[in-house]
Amino acid sequence: MYETVRYTYRLRPGATAVAALLSEWGRCRWLWNEAVHQQKSGGKPTFCKLSKLLTEARSRSQWLRDGSQVAQQQTLRTYALALQHSFKVKGRGRPTVKRRKTTLPSLEYTVRGFTVRQQRLRLAGGIEIPVVWSRDLPSESTSMRVYQDSLGHWYASFVVRREATPTPATDRSIGVDWGVTTTATTTNPAYDLPHLGHRRRCAAELARVQRKMSRRRRPRGNPPSKGYLRAKRQAAKVHKKAARQNTHDSRQWAKKVVDDHSVIAVEDFKPTFLTRTTMARKAADAAIGAAKRELINRGTRAGRKVVLVPPAYTTMTCSECGTRTKERLGLGVRTFRCHDCGYTAGRDLNAARTILATVERDRAGVDDVRHPVGSLRGGGSGAVRVRNPPDSSVGKC
Repeated sequence: MYETVRYTYRLRPGATAVAALLSEWGRCRWLWNEAVHQQKSGGKPTFCKLSKLLTEARSRSQWLRDGSQVAQQQTLRTYALALQHSFKVKGRGRPTVKRRKTTLPSLEYTVRGFTVRQQRLRLAGGIEIPVVWSRDLPSESTSMRVYQDSLGHWYASFVVRREATPTPATDRSIGVDWGVTTTATTTNPAYDLPHLGHRRRCAAELARVQRKMSRRRRPRGNPPSKGYLRAKRQAAKVHKKAARQNTHDSRQWAKKVVDDHSVIAVEDFKPTFLTRTTMARKAADAAIGAAKRELINRGTRAGRKVVLVPPAYTTMTCSECGTRTKERLGLGVRTFRCHDCGYTAGRDLNAARTILATVERDRAGVDDVRHPVGSLRGGGSGAVRVRNPPDSSVGKC
């Protein structure tokens, strides 16, 4: 059995290669913005229509002909897929204009647009870039993406196929509740993900660099100085370091949970609203979104049963008898007490058990189900079949 994954490597492009990549990105960005203009003009551009427009534009413009047709076609294909997805998903916005100052470069190539020769990556247009091969590719790549991060580092992400590692057989289940004091509270305390506080440890260093940025900021209308750009890059490095630490810890925790459980009930919690509260900094440090994304993606790839449960009333419902309290528990109340059966447990632990009970009591039949949480007495019906969170067949490893 094989699985499709992405292998990402660091690139070491020279000044000539960087200039060529940025020039290629400028052409692709212009095509994307032209497609957005076509859509705003009242049309519904498909990939076939955009391909015809690209052919006409390349016949008139030498500037477009100097670039790679593969990268330009892939840009339009990505736009068409994004536009099609926006029509299918309710509430999803249409693709917008990519601005040069706020959008990072990203180029996609098929097998016709790149080769790997003598341990170097060769792109269409004669661009040759050294690659830091941290590991060998398991197979020939079917497509590839070259992109730049916020620090200015370049990466190449190859789509390859490899043999899937069989997941250990188990019949255990687990419920996961998200929080700020403890990032993930589960029904088994051995699998809890504690709040590690990576951003908090970097706060002093980040404050020092941000003060340096403030001192070196020029008045409005003047170009930024080299000292300001250097301080800005240092601040980005601090942010990137904390984000990578959170991602690494989330992947290690998700692997442990997925390997030992066949049914994973996850609270469908969306932490975006916390950014408008006084807990914004601590919520960002907890990195709930990263942990949830890693758990769902890894569980889906491993063939586990992942069920998303809405967070409504999970804190107010007793996991032992299913009785719901009449009053909403404040954030300062960290212990749940049921007045009917006398069950007492931690607030987050009771919510995790409630989430798992919602799935176990015959309210989940397939992987892609979200369940309205009501009283747990007698199980009941009312499951609504919807799609799981967007997850392509390509995973990261």
